[in-house]
Amino acid sequence: MSPDPKAAPAPPPPSPIAMLPDPVAAPAPPPPAEPRRGSRKRVKTAAAREAGINREEVSRDEPRKRKRHRSRAAAKETRDAEAKAPELYRADRELSRARPGRKRQSRAAKPKVDGSGRAGETIGAADDGDVCAEEPDLEEMAMEEEEEAAAALEAEEAKGGGDASAEKAGAKKRVAQPRTERRVDASKDHFVGDPVPDEEARKRWPDKYKAKGPDSLVKRSGEDEEIKARCHYRAAKVEDVIYELNDDVYVKAGPDEENYIGRITEFFEGIDHGSYFTCQWFFRAADTVISPKLLQVQDHKHDRKRVFLSEEKNDNMIECIISKIKIIHVDPNTTPEVKVKTTSDCDLYYDMSYSFAYSTFANLPADNDGVSSSAASNISSDDAIDSSKEKLASCFEASPIAHIETLSLLDLYSGCGAMSTGLCLGAALSGLNLETRWAVDMNTHACDSLKLNHPRSQVRNEKAENFLALLQEWDALCKKYVVPNSNTLASDASQSLSDDEDESLPEDTYEVEKLLDICYGDPNSMEKVGLWFKVRWKTYDPSFDTWEPIDNLRFFYHVLAIFFIFCCMQCFIIDTYCRDCPERIKEFVERGYRENILPLPGTVDVICGGPPCQGISGFNRFRARNEPLKDEKNKQMVVFMDIVGYLRPKYVLMENVVDILKFANGFLGRYALSRLVAMNYQARLGMMVAGCYGLPQFRMRVFLWGALPSMVLPKFPLPTHDVVKRGVVPNEFVQCVVAYDETEEPSLRKALFLADAISDLPEVENHQPKDALEYTLGPKTEFQRFIRLNRKAMKDYSFGEEVVPDEGKLFDHQPLRLNNDDYKRVQEIPFKKGANFRDLKGVRVGVNNTVEWDPSVPRVFLSSGKPLVPDYAMSFIKGKSTKPFGRLWWDETVPTVVTRAEPHNQVKIILHPSQARVLTIRENARLQGFPDYYRLLGPIKQKYMQVGNAVAVPVARALGYSLGMAYMGGLDGDTPLFKLPETFISVDQELVARTSALVSGDDDVQLELVLD
Repeated sequence: MSPDPKAAPAPPPPSPIAMLPDPVAAPAPPPPAEPRRGSRKRVKTAAAREAGINREEVSRDEPRKRKRHRSRAAAKETRDAEAKAPELYRADRELSRARPGRKRQSRAAKPKVDGSGRAGETIGAADDGDVCAEEPDLEEMAMEEEEEAAAALEAEEAKGGGDASAEKAGAKKRVAQPRTERRVDASKDHFVGDPVPDEEARKRWPDKYKAKGPDSLVKRSGEDEEIKARCHYRAAKVEDVIYELNDDVYVKAGPDEENYIGRITEFFEGIDHGSYFTCQWFFRAADTVISPKLLQVQDHKHDRKRVFLSEEKNDNMIECIISKIKIIHVDPNTTPEVKVKTTSDCDLYYDMSYSFAYSTFANLPADNDGVSSSAASNISSDDAIDSSKEKLASCFEASPIAHIETLSLLDLYSGCGAMSTGLCLGAALSGLNLETRWAVDMNTHACDSLKLNHPRSQVRNEKAENFLALLQEWDALCKKYVVPNSNTLASDASQSLSDDEDESLPEDTYEVEKLLDICYGDPNSMEKVGLWFKVRWKTYDPSFDTWEPIDNLRFFYHVLAIFFIFCCMQCFIIDTYCRDCPERIKEFVERGYRENILPLPGTVDVICGGPPCQGISGFNRFRARNEPLKDEKNKQMVVFMDIVGYLRPKYVLMENVVDILKFANGFLGRYALSRLVAMNYQARLGMMVAGCYGLPQFRMRVFLWGALPSMVLPKFPLPTHDVVKRGVVPNEFVQCVVAYDETEEPSLRKALFLADAISDLPEVENHQPKDALEYTLGPKTEFQRFIRLNRKAMKDYSFGEEVVPDEGKLFDHQPLRLNNDDYKRVQEIPFKKGANFRDLKGVRVGVNNTVEWDPSVPRVFLSSGKPLVPDYAMSFIKGKSTKPFGRLWWDETVPTVVTRAEPHNQVKIILHPSQARVLTIRENARLQGFPDYYRLLGPIKQKYMQVGNAVAVPVARALGYSLGMAYMGGLDGDTPLFKLPETFISVDQELVARTSALVSGDDDVQLELVLD
């Protein structure tokens, strides 16, 4: 008999198919730890040139030098110490082996992840996510030191040159070689016809006739000065073949090299009476940053006929010419079928240009070779540019979102949403409304934070690879149920069900009320990966919702009844799931299609994301240098590009750590470029420093733009602020740092310091349990006034016209609560610049800046019996580290915001300048440029991780502005960089003044004292 809907319903019987907890509530692993950063080229600003370096932080005691130390001896010391006190280290060692490089948790709090990749709550002690660990992980310390040694070795190899990469080799001047089979009578190779009239030649090729001098030397490809001409010709005869200007030719290369490919742009007799031609070079894919090794990767292919025209030119003897070659220009928007037909009778073709600067693959300018192409339609005219600028100016006054064009954004590996938030804020300033429609991340708490700040976004807590499989299944369902005239099966199902409506239901039958959600994976951990629906049962409340595989929902009731004969109990369970299911699936798909719950191919305008590449982390001792893509920890780079290839968005923006350009000769960075180019995307790669865009931290990251050939490729925004620290980048990518040239003297705003960002925040204790506080002081700096703006003033339209709760509150101003021992240690650290554990009793600094015990001072112990100065602080980096229990100061910056906030952190200095605690979540969020209204969810440790893993919001905001201007046609010229307008740096100052509290005179005095 059927259950009585009026009575309290009994739960459906336990099922081998469902009835497990909702995977959305299943526990989440912490976000992946960031690989160690490193770079080899300094940022070209005045302050950067004056500052000393460390791979990420300037040593306080040695500001002018970066000293790297071999670590194997230190690692041995750690192992020896462990042998003497194994009980002290065992737990941390086991955890570190389980999750190397990740944030440590106790065994009781070890997260569990279900088969779908959906994450859930941490199980264990309530305070584990809010209290500092008692000791640092010693194995992690040893790996940190090994990474220091590896970094030193890389630096030495870089100085020595090492193996030349394709990028580096390609950037050299192409020196053509005379043919070895030359005839004895070389005079047969000669110019044909009369010289070009002198006046015409000087007008057409003026550089060739300029007098030599310090201001007139013209160099090609960064090497030798240009050869000066006596006169020019229009043709030459080589090996009895006549060559004319604009002929495409093979040119003799060096030993073991394929012949070069070029276009003849000049014939001239040099002042040395030599016969020369100037060649504009084409590049094969293997000649570019992509490199030959990438051509062996099996998941994508490059057309061997495809070459890229560059602006690189140089001069060579005419006897270096081998033969003519037929190269045609192809419109980059040509369909594959038409392209095959068009290129069938040519030797090679080109549809894009290539530039070493910022590793750029882009549409050709309209006048590049006189051939019209669709690229020309994407490069706006002067009138269009002026119109766009007028629109930009008016945008600052008009806020109604309804009048602004809207683009959709998918944020992959979204974290708490910093990258997409910044992009949307910047795009709004350009006159474009960019909406985060969808977001995907593995971390439950990060997804909760993003959903809180972007309530209209579809936020999915799952693996990216499962998300891709879901998109493919969703596309098939939409084609089946939504596309006109394709719902025959659904109609048949509905008719069949209506025929059975009069039939009485079997006893204990459970009916589907509706389908709530969809996922791909194994949400019930049954080793059954596939497409699943979340089911709401008739007469049951939401606590009984279950995940069911589609195979159990797509058949009709009377068909499944047959199974009852063979497997009574199990079929009873299956039988209960199937009445009305085909109709429910149809309803769900139609509703989901209308509500745009998942993107379909061609419907996404922008994809952004930072795929984690843990395989390159210094914490990974078994990094696959020879074949990085075979390391599962690097597979997300492949998944990211697979999603791009499937959805084909108009724009792509990928972010990552600088190590993707360092590890294995930059293999992963080159791979990302290679995938985009193979998919016929324009691409541009740059490294941006967060401090250059108005933050008191350095933080260099890699950004990769991609754009369909029908769109304008966005540029990188030049710095707006000076920066205190400098970094180094891989030699092969030295031309990819987004900075002014050293010869320029830009007008930059002053570098920001810690006081500029956090001096207005109220004092809090070591334990501060409240999520929201009131401001006690008014803003003291322009940064603070800006960061306090509300959503409307920031042009954040995430809530639409909805009222934002708790507007004007100060959120997440909470520090990680220190354990008793660490709190007592922190209280003993002096409140002065440069203070750290070296200032504690019993420590002295010996020769070579190495700490040692002071024999004249008895060792001090805490009430717990543990020493005031822990052994690990004395031994890290063989006693030379100044970071444990280090105190920041008001006139300093941080190298990069961390994901961990323990004061014994071996990597970063994180103690507050004037309070006995670590920096709070909000203080870290300020250093990352999060607006104060941006609220985070989850345990305190998880909030630190969300902030530390985020893209700096001002950097994303600048990139969003670039995206909007590119889409709106407001960026002119073919240069890879552009200057942000002054209005971008100081948005709505009148509004800032109206919405900010007035600063009292006493507050100004306090700030001056703080800065002193």
